[in-house]
Amino acid sequence: MDKSILYTCVDNYAPLITALSDRIWGYAELSMEEVKSAQDYCRVLAEAGFSVTEHLGGIPTAFSGSFGSGKPVIGILGEFDALSGLSQEPGITERKPRPGSACGHGCGHNLLGAASLGAAIAVKEQIAAGKLSGTVVFYGCPGEEGCAGKTFLAKAGMFRDLDAALCWHPGDVNAVTTGSNAASLQYVYTFTGTASHAAGAPELGRSALDAAELMNTGVQYLREHMGERHSVHYAFLDAGGVSPNVVQPTASLVYMVRGETVRSARALLERVHNIARGAALMTDTEVTWKQIDGTASTLSNTVLEEVLQENLFAAPMPSYTPEEWAFAKALKDTYPETGLPGKLTAEDRKLRAFIKERTENGARAINNFVLPYVPSNAFSPGSTDVGDVSWLTPTAQFQAVTWSSGAPGHSWQNVSQGKTSMAHKGLLYAAKVLSGAAADLMENPALLQKARAEFQEAAAEGYDCPIDN
Repeated sequence: MDKSILYTCVDNYAPLITALSDRIWGYAELSMEEVKSAQDYCRVLAEAGFSVTEHLGGIPTAFSGSFGSGKPVIGILGEFDALSGLSQEPGITERKPRPGSACGHGCGHNLLGAASLGAAIAVKEQIAAGKLSGTVVFYGCPGEEGCAGKTFLAKAGMFRDLDAALCWHPGDVNAVTTGSNAASLQYVYTFTGTASHAAGAPELGRSALDAAELMNTGVQYLREHMGERHSVHYAFLDAGGVSPNVVQPTASLVYMVRGETVRSARALLERVHNIARGAALMTDTEVTWKQIDGTASTLSNTVLEEVLQENLFAAPMPSYTPEEWAFAKALKDTYPETGLPGKLTAEDRKLRAFIKERTENGARAINNFVLPYVPSNAFSPGSTDVGDVSWLTPTAQFQAVTWSSGAPGHSWQNVSQGKTSMAHKGLLYAAKVLSGAAADLMENPALLQKARAEFQEAAAEGYDCPIDN
């Protein structure tokens, strides 16, 4: 089909889509607490003519909106949760928390969900007009930041009936995401001891805080003996109290254990469990643990990635005003110097060289070009619940520029940019790319067959759900 029809549709809905993004930015709700955001999305979906299912998979803030009938069924994934500690006034180049809010969209999920919805609307309009055949499903996926909403949806049976799933993420480059990433398992460990006067009767006390600290020490010694693609992170949830003259009877920590696969992450997790057991034995305390969430590694699908790459080039690239360039440059000047990673693949070096050739001495404020697609087996140490979707249906994703070059992840700078005209242009561009890719898949069964064949080979061992219960 003539994709300019899709692009025009996205532009026609631009006021609705960008206003939704700005409202989600303002709600800034944490993982699994996105009540206002979910209600807003469901209202917009219903008004746009979608069949809405709320409480998807039994999750209060998960939902879907579908339109059309029959095959193919194309899923478009949306997210909308924020991050704690990132309250920030919009559109400024200095750190300034927003009064009355402790959270902010430092990962740009306000943009992510709105663009995905914009794409779903554009595809829905063409199905309604008889220009496309099939079904489009928008998935409202809560809790990506720390609760893995898609994993719980996958466990509940979602995504398996899709012919393909598409997603994107805000970023500082226009590029297809390829390669894989770490699986993760997140657990809370709770130590229970006995309170006592720390000076008057210390022999009667059993310190849960000591146990937690010993656990952390044990894990530090474990780090030398982890595989290269494994890591462990932790944070205290409860240090027992604020009175130093009391033997602390409770303490709890949250641990995230990552591995190349769910299986290898579980093997490392068992060693962490053993360290917790040992810490409890050493302090004569008790320890229990429970899982919060988990994510699988991501399966790359080169067929779908090539479709996304073609649409990154096909969709009209945003143009930026002198004011937007100036703002991006001023904000870029606030970014920390991160340097280059110690280990870069040959593909990484090619992409960095490509960017450098198109920058002004490496200091370009906005990367207003598309990176070449380089299929890669590269491994990212981070984790995403998109990985769980990729084990159930062919899945691909990309980044689109919504932030100035070099934007650090999960930062106040990203929150500040989240309501700007530059961010709006990026989300509309992403919506056009997604809608164009969905149209290609609906019109070309051979593409879906090739994507399915690649998926079946890659996922032959089957989905190993990282959530135990």
